Amino acid sequence: MFKRLAVTVLTAAAATTLLAAPADASTSAAQLIRTKVSWGHCEDTCKVKVRIKNISRKRLYNVKLNVSLKVNGRKVGSCYDSVGTIRPYGVRHAACTVRTARLSNAWNDFQDYGGRYYKYASTNVSYRYYR
Repeated sequence: MFKRLAVTVLTAAAATTLLAAPADASTSAAQLIRTKVSWGHCEDTCKVKVRIKNISRKRLYNVKLNVSLKVNGRKVGSCYDSVGTIRPYGVRHAACTVRTARLSNAWNDFQDYGGRYYKYASTNVSYRYYR
């Protein structure tokens, strides 16, 4: 009489968007999104902007973004953002701001002692969709 819908929760990291992530114990599904990360000048605060593109015919619900920011290989902070729903083949932009003492100390060390200041942001986007 009623048709039961299966709900699947997947996560995708920016570096592993082309790999398949397990949907449940018996099957695996391809990722339904592609991400692109950009940011501006990071001193004591750093705004990380992420472009999330849905590459499937499915509507994605409950999309969330987690960002972990590293400077010179050391974690200086993290942030998260709730994106919402992304329509099929649609694009949403999300952003979050990292404000920590570790980020400020890393910038002060760079100014005082020179050296390098390499920024790296790893992203994790989780979402739900109905099959």
